[in-house]
Amino acid sequence: MFKRIMVKIRFFLKFMLAVFISASLLTASNTDALNLYAENITEENEKMIAITFDDGPHKKYTAEILDILDEYSIKATFFVVGVCAEKYPEIIAREIASGHEIGNHTYSHLHLKDANISEIAGEIDKTEQLLMQNNGYSTTLFRPPEGVCNDRVRTVAKNLNYSLVLWTVDTKDWVPSSCESIVNSVLKNTDGGEIILMHDFVSGKSNTPDALRIIIPKLLEEGYTFVTVSELLK
Repeated sequence: MFKRIMVKIRFFLKFMLAVFISASLLTASNTDALNLYAENITEENEKMIAITFDDGPHKKYTAEILDILDEYSIKATFFVVGVCAEKYPEIIAREIASGHEIGNHTYSHLHLKDANISEIAGEIDKTEQLLMQNNGYSTTLFRPPEGVCNDRVRTVAKNLNYSLVLWTVDTKDWVPSSCESIVNSVLKNTDGGEIILMHDFVSGKSNTPDALRIIIPKLLEEGYTFVTVSELLK
């Protein structure tokens, strides 16, 4: 009980400090040193790909995706939404135990375009607390819903010590798209160093698992290696 209380106090102080600093220093110069990534193409990782999944976990689709990743012994990065992580902590635990990376995707998938400093910081902080309390996991990767990266988002992320992670290839699997469309969007736009955007939670039927069963062996055959975002950015 004491440990849980101390964790809450620590996160509250961090949250209030970030809000204060962000409100005081919201200028273009304050975001200059922010780490913001969409790809990392270098000679060393020209055959590396980071595949990422947003909006989960989902009871059915995340489990299917994890089964496929386990089958091929590859790692991915899951940008989780707090309300879903709260509902399925056992799936988050499985992701961590399997060696996958977890990123923060806000608590309620709030569209951040018009959100104020306090709302943005609160969305990030609530999911951060949740992951720590339920799974003992800490992350410094943040992907804003829909890729919104205005000055407020960039400043809060910097002051909470998060790196912003976007993407190079958008499969649009949330539309939802056909399996063929998802596969083509990846295979036609991949030559190494990319961060690929997929979703393990979509409204309606997802074709993402079926697409992965085609994409993964094809790219492995071509000599590509699947890595986490952090591994790619190194």
